[in-house]
Parts: sequence; C-alpha cells; structure tokens
Amino acid sequence: MDHRSQIREFLTSRRARISPQQAGVRSYGTRRVPGLRRAEVAQLAGVSVEYYSRLERGDLSGVSDQVLDALARALRLNDDDRTHLEDLARAAGPAQRRRRRPVPATVRPSVQRLLDSMTDAPAVVINGRGDVLATNALGRALYAPMIDAARGGVPNHSRFIFLDPRSRQFWGDWERAADTTVALLQAQAGRDPYDKDLTDLVGELSTRSDDFRTRWARHEVRLHHQGAKPFHHPVVGTLHLTYEALDLAADNLTVVAYGTEPGSDSEDKLRLLASWAADTSDTTDLRSAQVRDTGQP
Repeated sequence: MDHRSQIREFLTSRRARISPQQAGVRSYGTRRVPGLRRAEVAQLAGVSVEYYSRLERGDLSGVSDQVLDALARALRLNDDDRTHLEDLARAAGPAQRRRRRPVPATVRPSVQRLLDSMTDAPAVVINGRGDVLATNALGRALYAPMIDAARGGVPNHSRFIFLDPRSRQFWGDWERAADTTVALLQAQAGRDPYDKDLTDLVGELSTRSDDFRTRWARHEVRLHHQGAKPFHHPVVGTLHLTYEALDLAADNLTVVAYGTEPGSDSEDKLRLLASWAADTSDTTDLRSAQVRDTGQP
C-alpha cells in the first residue's frame, strides 16, 4: 500500500464530510466538491494553506503533536480517527520505514493456557489482519463455520466475510460486520503500512469483492474495544453476544472474549453450544448440524 496515498485519501475524505455551516465558516461561491476547502481547513487548524496542502499530499513527516491536535479539531475527528491520524504520522517517520517486529504466527503456550482456562466464554486470538491464530474450545465451536471455510488454513475474518457466501448467514448483521472488519483493516494499515501480508490481503479482496472495494474507499477506521454482535450459528441458532477486546502488547495480538447477558436466551444457547462442542470431535464438521426454521436448536 502507498502510505502517502493513505494519508491523502484519509484527510480528503474527512474534509469532504464537514460542511461550512458545521464548521462555522462563511461560504462564498459555488463549490465543486462537498465539504470544506483546503484553505478553510488550514484556517481552522491555524496553519498556512501551503503547509496543509503538503500534509494532504501525503507528507506527515515531522508533523508536531500540536498540529495533529489542531487538525483533529478542524476535521472533527473522533477518537479512533485521531488515533489513526497519529499512526499515519508515526509511520511517516524514517525510523518506521523499517519493517516492524514480525507478529508471531502462533500464540505462546501461556496464552493458549489462558484461553483454555476460560471454559464458559468463547475466546479467540487474532492479529491485526483478522487472522484467527488460536481459540479455546468454546471459541472453536462458535467460529466453526469460519474455521470450516478455511479448509485447514488460517481462518481470516475478511476472507470469510467477503469471499464466502456462508458468512451472510453466520453474521446476524452482515453489513455491520463487513463495515467493522474493513474499518479494523484500515486502522491496521495506518499502524503498519509496510506489512506485505496485509498489502496482499487488501489487494486480493479488492480484486475479488466489490463489497470490500467500496468499503475500503470510504477510509473508515475503528479500533478494537468492546461491543455486541449477533451470530446465527448452524447448531444453536441466533446468539446475541457481548465482547471485550484485550491487547497482548508483547505480541501485537488481541484476545477477543465473548459473553452473554445473565438469564438470557443466548446464555442457554451458549451452554448448548458448549455441550455440542464437548460431544463433537471435530467442531468444523457442520454437515450434520441442524437448526429448525424458528432458529431454535
């Protein structure tokens, strides 16, 4: 991926979203494109038009924290957008042009033991590209359709969502899952634009999926935090799960652990899924799994 293009497209996309009225800028003449003009962003940020134009051409090298703060205010960036802008600026420095410390392809034994100790909650470990590197037993059962789709390879969220039609059934809200997955990839591209595996993944998906290509062009970004996701599992039906994302800073990996509301229907279904996983030697074999039309097991 071209890092300068990433910067340019991110800044121009954010500039296009703010109307003069929203920014409190008096508008003159006919506007050929939506949003603010470069001169208006420069004025709001307190920098010269020439300097802001340099930034928007993709050159964030040497930019100060004060200027980043001013840009974030002028462009009304949310917290995730602001973090992404900082990552883009950091990656523009000469020291960052060297490849970052490689992310491990497997998890440490202590991390796997931690996962295995979580017997009542599905948990998976993913990297910034969305590869599923490890699971506990319940996480393997929950992610069985994605694991099955990988056919023995490394399961990947983006490939499953955009290249496998089964994903539209698995994700209870496919559009939201697709938006979030691309936004997470955009954020990772800002952190590590020189990751060849990430570049290859984005290129593959852009070539093979119109849905992915359209979303990638929006330059939405998101970081892992917490939230809720609906799943439609082929064994137990619809599950409404909350999740927490926990960073493994030493490995540049993330643990995602899922839970349910106490006393909910999803809690009962999660117990049923655990029972199915315990009775099934291979949780990726879903050929015999049946769910009635009501969504109940």
